[in-house]
Amino acid sequence: MPFDGVTVNSLVHELNNTILNGKIEKIYQPEKDEITLNIRSNKINYKLLISVSPMYPKIHLTEDNKSNPMNAPTFCMLLRKHLIGSRIVNIKQPSLERVVELTCDCIDEMGYNAKKTIIVEVMGRHSNLIFMDGQNMTIIDSIRRVSNDMSSVRTILPGLKYVYPPSNNKKDPFNYEENEFFQDISSLTASIKADRYFVKTFYGISPIMAQEICFRAGIESDLDMKTIDEEQRSKLFSKFSSLIKQIRNQDYRPNIIMEESRNIDFSALELSIYKNYKIINIDSISKVIETFYSQKDKIDRTKQKTSDLNKVVKTRLERSERKLSILEKELSDARNSKHYRICGDIIMANLYRINKGEEKVSLPNFYSEKEETIEIALDPRLSPNANAQKYYKQYNKSKVALKLLTIQMEQVLDEIIYLESILDSLNKSSEETEINEIKQELVQEGYLKKAKENKKNTKSSQKPSKPMHFVSSSGFDIYVGKNNIQNDYLTLKFATANDLWFHTKDIPGSHVILKLEGKKPDDNALMEAANLAAYYSKGKLSSNVPVDYTWKKNVKKPSGAKPGKVIYENNKTIYITPDEEKVKNMKIRGLV
Repeated sequence: MPFDGVTVNSLVHELNNTILNGKIEKIYQPEKDEITLNIRSNKINYKLLISVSPMYPKIHLTEDNKSNPMNAPTFCMLLRKHLIGSRIVNIKQPSLERVVELTCDCIDEMGYNAKKTIIVEVMGRHSNLIFMDGQNMTIIDSIRRVSNDMSSVRTILPGLKYVYPPSNNKKDPFNYEENEFFQDISSLTASIKADRYFVKTFYGISPIMAQEICFRAGIESDLDMKTIDEEQRSKLFSKFSSLIKQIRNQDYRPNIIMEESRNIDFSALELSIYKNYKIINIDSISKVIETFYSQKDKIDRTKQKTSDLNKVVKTRLERSERKLSILEKELSDARNSKHYRICGDIIMANLYRINKGEEKVSLPNFYSEKEETIEIALDPRLSPNANAQKYYKQYNKSKVALKLLTIQMEQVLDEIIYLESILDSLNKSSEETEINEIKQELVQEGYLKKAKENKKNTKSSQKPSKPMHFVSSSGFDIYVGKNNIQNDYLTLKFATANDLWFHTKDIPGSHVILKLEGKKPDDNALMEAANLAAYYSKGKLSSNVPVDYTWKKNVKKPSGAKPGKVIYENNKTIYITPDEEKVKNMKIRGLV
């Protein structure tokens, strides 16, 4: 279900029962389009998340602790200036609009009581968070400013009067009578489907809610409203009216609709159209929204933040793969060096049989076990001896090239493995700190230009990201690195000599440490650690993935090696098919 007016109404009801009269103690802006308010109400701490992301706009209470930038954005500082220490005295929703208003009692610059209002418009790509003077409706600022050039319908800029979003002549479902319903249908001049009619006519009715009304009335949602008879009109209005009554009475039953193990929808009400699906009832609409959207939102934001890095790395990877192809061809040519020496030797043994000016000659090949001749190309301008020396020179040159090309190929192969590991790390990143660490690593390795350093935001001010922490079914701690910095930390600093180290064989992936603390690991712990190594690797979707494991003391980092690269010996190998369900179960038990 989209974040419709019914969901907003349910949420406003919940907020009035939790944070109303609460004190705003802290304000953060973890994303450019997202604000969190830490609120103390009735001796309980709450966190209100307001997101106006074009993809997943939402407002709800949350327990998620997102990392925040070291330097708060300007809009966040403005809210802190006015709202820190203020109390939320009113939370309302105009009709069933997708708008939430939070009015706060503040102290202004002169020390007088003042009212300030946060307006949250949850309207897809037009979503916005607007901060204004609560007494005269003057906009102080907004998280997304909208100029005349951007919209001819409504301008949102500091100093202007706030105007509600256009209603498009929609009606208030809370103040609507049956006779109006009959009159409106009778006056229809164009065909319109039944579900579409409710969406276009009333505030807050989403397509799913409109389909629910039709389903309860026993009428096909694509039926033309111009053709329905009086009995069908009565049924439609009856079900519409009972649904609005349920909303007015705050008779909410938040739930998530699932198909197999996948969340497909959510609702503040029980929906009959989903009667054949699995319904998970949850006591809080905020929990429902967070459960449904959090993972989708995190994935989407991570993709946005890593897209530029992905592009840079993939470009370099394609370049390296092309270079490898060229080197392979040159190496194949260089391996013909033995042929040049043979030609030189045969010419020298047959000088008396060759005349200057010949372009080719066929001579006995005394290097062959069979009695056969070999055809040798000659430079007619050179003497037989000079032709032999030319072949010897080519032979020596090819020998040197063979060594150089072999070294170059090893370097290019190392670079390809490294870049593939970076792509794998980007795919596993979920926090901004982790993305910044990868970016910093690419700068250090020369793949990105170093940005101008902000004195207020130095490297030392950023806390390092943490590896994932799991607990095996038998109680062993297992740690998994998500990028090369975490991998090096786990393997080179965190693990002790007698811990077990796991990594996919010849496949980019995470370093995994099974902490033993002097105990002997059981087979379950070994298999679960191997499953994590396979799951958090490029072989995640493959079967029978080879995972090498050995004591940490057998793992070494070569001098000058790129981040994340190690060598190891005395290993054993487990072949395992990654099991996502087992990873999820372990994650629930032990992720920190």
